[in-house]
Amino acid sequence: MKPLLYLLLLIPVNFLAQEKTPSEKFWAQLETHCGKSYEGEIISGGVAGDGFTGKKLVMHVRSCEKNDIRIPFFVGEDQSRTWVLHKNADQILRLKHDHRNPDGTEEKSTQYGGTSSNVGLENLQMFPADAYTAQLIPKAATNVWWFTIDNEGFTYNLRRVGSDRLFTVKFDLTKTIATPTAPWGTKE
Repeated sequence: MKPLLYLLLLIPVNFLAQEKTPSEKFWAQLETHCGKSYEGEIISGGVAGDGFTGKKLVMHVRSCEKNDIRIPFFVGEDQSRTWVLHKNADQILRLKHDHRNPDGTEEKSTQYGGTSSNVGLENLQMFPADAYTAQLIPKAATNVWWFTIDNEGFTYNLRRVGSDRLFTVKFDLTKTIATPTAPWGTKE
């Protein structure tokens, strides 16, 4: 056997495999929850009359495809919201908020969000508001959304830079709940 070939055979296989990026690790963690639903609670920013406080908050990791994950977020009986994560060829993630009316048509303010500026961390992905968001909702031009994930919880967060606005919902990933019906605009 030639010496170089012999040395190559001694290299561990995992050394030759390309290391996953932090965003790929984040994605893989989220995929383990595909098809499952979890209840959450507001841990920051909730106030009476905000449309969220006092209502049952549910996330359902409804679909996981190669480059898209869809997570409906139900607020009481309101099934209008779905977080849509998209992964591009560079493993950079994009977040969009898909908002629907009860008849399934898009709301006026929909498809807003942002794209991560880098691959983030395996347990944290951040999405500063994009140009479309700034045009659609000018006061949201300084929004930054982020998700965190670990073995026990998943958080959805919103911070409006330059203001006191901070909103965080934490979902308990240790206890699944019954899967809700499809979000508005989605067929079963």
